[in-house]
Amino acid sequence: MKIALASPFFPKSLREGLASLRVLAEYAGLQQAEVVCFPESFIPGYPGMGYSKEDRTADALKWALAEACDIAKRNHIAIILPMDWCIGSQVFNLAHVISNKGELLGYQTKNQLDPTEDNLWTAGERRQIFELNKVKFGITICHEGFRYPESVRWAAQRGAQIVFHPHFVGSNEKGMLLTEFGAKENPYYEKAMMMRALENTIYFASVNYAAKYQEAASAVIAPDGSCLAKQNYGESGVLIVDIDLSKATGILAKRFKPALVYEKTFP
Repeated sequence: MKIALASPFFPKSLREGLASLRVLAEYAGLQQAEVVCFPESFIPGYPGMGYSKEDRTADALKWALAEACDIAKRNHIAIILPMDWCIGSQVFNLAHVISNKGELLGYQTKNQLDPTEDNLWTAGERRQIFELNKVKFGITICHEGFRYPESVRWAAQRGAQIVFHPHFVGSNEKGMLLTEFGAKENPYYEKAMMMRALENTIYFASVNYAAKYQEAASAVIAPDGSCLAKQNYGESGVLIVDIDLSKATGILAKRFKPALVYEKTFP
């Protein structure tokens, strides 16, 4: 299966985000990728970066999602689109899954919020397995995938061979300029990405924005924990990776005995 990770610069508005989505999805489609994943809260743009309130209304978000569905259909590519999304009076951080025919297949909410995010979003309460072309996959969003490995194991135990991980770690203002993936001096994030793949024997596809001071690269991690491919730090573009699904056995996830951890009472 050929997958794509899109690493855009931060959009300046909802419309600029959609324009970037259109260009990057078209490129991924031309490269014969079956699915392209974007970073966390890509539409209408990550909170706290000065976006207009008009871009964040329920009507604006519904219009943007409809546009994204049309982009998927016209380019014959499935899209994993992380958005801020209004459900009733609450705002959730989630990722919509759109088929290559432009159909909505569902969404995955961010269920484990970072403590600093409690005032930004409402935490979700359920997980979902998705399927494209007979390939099962899960989604875990940023903090969840880095600090809650259970979110990835849940999907792997239910047959997911890939878990997509839209996230945002880094800054355009200050930080450390990374040069080598997984270097010991780097923040721990890339090591966590490697562990999510290795401890479950699945592919872990993690996608970040192209920021000046990224704290993790966009990368596809193989089931043995090695970095199969990565996007250069600070460079916008689409990472196209052909993955061998026969290697994503999920054997380590399937051998986990949850009853010994969650149900058995110890003396």
